[in-house]
Amino acid sequence: MQQRGPWKTLSVEERYSTPWIGVSHHEVIDPSGRPGIYGVIHFRNLAVGIVPLDDELNTWIIGQYRYPIEAYSWEIPEGGAPRDRPALESAIRELREEAGIVASHWTPILHMHLSNSASDEEALIYVAQGLEFHEPEPDHNEQLELRKIPFSELYGMVSRGEVTDSLTVAAVLKVQLMLLEGRLPAAQK
Repeated sequence: MQQRGPWKTLSVEERYSTPWIGVSHHEVIDPSGRPGIYGVIHFRNLAVGIVPLDDELNTWIIGQYRYPIEAYSWEIPEGGAPRDRPALESAIRELREEAGIVASHWTPILHMHLSNSASDEEALIYVAQGLEFHEPEPDHNEQLELRKIPFSELYGMVSRGEVTDSLTVAAVLKVQLMLLEGRLPAAQK
């Protein structure tokens, strides 16, 4: 038996596995002392997201069809980061692949748990500045649309509920707050 805070774990059995996730069934004793079950989704990678900002406060967003929600989604550049490597290394790779952007300055702005009642998925979000531009090199299974827009327009899209991707929503709100507080170099120009 393993103690996890007020929970006791009696057994764990992985029921489903892919290269990206694992789903496990847990027999538990809940905080009230009653037996129960808990399903946990384990993400094999961290999620990384990047808000690229140029000196004029423009940003770049990625449009793509998201299979699980059966909808087209506008998002910041984002992707998976192997847990055995630095997350920033993966963020640098994702920004280059999806947007064709190389940045000279990186600021970590958020660490989040995305659905902590059912999964252990974590996200790390960065602001990328000092931008150079190249051709995007998306993965073979990605059909992406890249748009350059003023950051204020993306903030408006988030505010109106037109953007629903959790990494994007959280990142944009955090960047807006940092800009208002003068905590990003671009905000001081």
